[in-house]
Amino acid sequence: MLIQGGIRLDKDKKEKIGPAVDGVGGPADSRKGTGESEDTLTNRQGHPVTDNQNVRTVGNRGPTTLENYDFLEKISHFDRERIPERVVHARGAGAHGYFETYGTAGDEPVEKYTRAKVFQEKGKQTPVFVRFSTVVGGGQSAETLRDPRGFAVKFYTEDGNWDLVGNNLKIFFIRDPLKFPDMVHSFKPDPVSNIPDPERMFDFLSQSPEATHMVTFLFSPWGIPASYREMQGSGVNTYKWVNKDGEGVLVKYHWEPINNDIRNLTQKEADELQGKNLNHATQDLYEAIEKGEYPEWELCVQIMSDDDHPELDFDPLDPTKLWPADQFPFLKVGKMVLNKNPENYFNETEQIAFGTGVLVDGLDFSDDKLLQGRTFSYSDTQRHRVGSNYLQLPINAAKKRVATNQRGGQMQYYVDRAPSQNPHVDYEPSTLGGLREAEQNGKDHQPSYNDKLVREPIDRTNNFGQAGDTYRSFEEWEREELVSNLVDALKICQPQIQEKMVEYFTNADEDYGRRVSEGLKQAASEQGEHTGSEKADNAVDQAKNMGGEADPY
Repeated sequence: MLIQGGIRLDKDKKEKIGPAVDGVGGPADSRKGTGESEDTLTNRQGHPVTDNQNVRTVGNRGPTTLENYDFLEKISHFDRERIPERVVHARGAGAHGYFETYGTAGDEPVEKYTRAKVFQEKGKQTPVFVRFSTVVGGGQSAETLRDPRGFAVKFYTEDGNWDLVGNNLKIFFIRDPLKFPDMVHSFKPDPVSNIPDPERMFDFLSQSPEATHMVTFLFSPWGIPASYREMQGSGVNTYKWVNKDGEGVLVKYHWEPINNDIRNLTQKEADELQGKNLNHATQDLYEAIEKGEYPEWELCVQIMSDDDHPELDFDPLDPTKLWPADQFPFLKVGKMVLNKNPENYFNETEQIAFGTGVLVDGLDFSDDKLLQGRTFSYSDTQRHRVGSNYLQLPINAAKKRVATNQRGGQMQYYVDRAPSQNPHVDYEPSTLGGLREAEQNGKDHQPSYNDKLVREPIDRTNNFGQAGDTYRSFEEWEREELVSNLVDALKICQPQIQEKMVEYFTNADEDYGRRVSEGLKQAASEQGEHTGSEKADNAVDQAKNMGGEADPY
């Protein structure tokens, strides 16, 4: 039996006897049915659609019939065009580009610290896709909301995919993953009224003193970046680098803009923008790339020896803390350039799936509790949201050979089988032509442990020290904006929540706490019942007196 042009031919008679399985279907298949041209509309069964304007009815005004196949196929797919929205980071924008390595970490060869191939050889370029996002809002929410911004990068390396999943801010609210679902719930709208309510958020934060540092950043101008091109990125969590000898160091990742200044918005500026454009950051990124104004970031790392560093007043694995740059300098390791917009938003930006556990050889996990929890959660949610075979989608697939023993599942597109693999063997080990384990490249990194299994917080929490340092590092206009934004959000909260937050701010810096406290006292007489923020309540009252009356028709 021969295959020619996707048609099976009888070896002797050369007669066409029907389509072969291999090489048939998809955009590259140019075969046409009777009466078709290259631009003829079909359904996904390949049937030409002769009438795309009218459903089939009993008479031209009678009831429709159940056998309206073209309509049923079209509407049932339409009903499913939206996959479940991300629980967090639903609102996003993305772009393609490349990462170019310097081959060094600062002034030293990078191989001293890591054997990851993506960082070796000066000038090597690795394809990337980056997704920027807001965290709490839904898929069509405004890009001017006060919220951390996601900054997730997928590297399509020669050793497989590496995902560097982070935010624009270099720290986080919590250090224990057990608190993550509660934190997100408190930030989301009220489950009864479906109205955002900052009292819910501060109710949670008032019982989470470790969040004081992140709150200080979030309610300052740093909480609303002016655009995705003009913000920093960070891996937030602590990872490890491992060299060929199996030696590990702790590492933090930071993206610093090269050809754009870092700019943030005041609340007043954000409110003005929001009234005109809910998509300003997405539009800005898209148009800049279309015009050839490609945004660039330099990737820097901070490196620390892999121990608990008793000389520090915080635990280096604590994601609510910054590593002091004077002690652990930023070492430049490469740059990233975004130079191509997605061809289709849904296929690429929406369906791309990241995970903190997606590491390549030479990169490893630290014992950062939050990182350990995220590593399960991220990939698990992608299987729920996109499907069990989400890694076979082009945007998620590795740009190299893949051969696994994973089979089946929703929407399997192909079998991850090696060319010489026995198709009957989907397990390992095997003597019957199955897959084999890879050879180890370099020595294993083998940290040792000798301790009790406990449920305890870390010893050096120091929840307020760096929050005070950050407050004092702000310019006066930034401090004024921070206090104003906190007072605006806290003044609708119950007294016990206000008092606890003021206590935290005072612990961070006496002036910080005093100014928030005075602002709340000044605002106290103005408050009444609320279901959301003061501005939201005022808008509801204004709407009652707006609009022109109309007669029914």
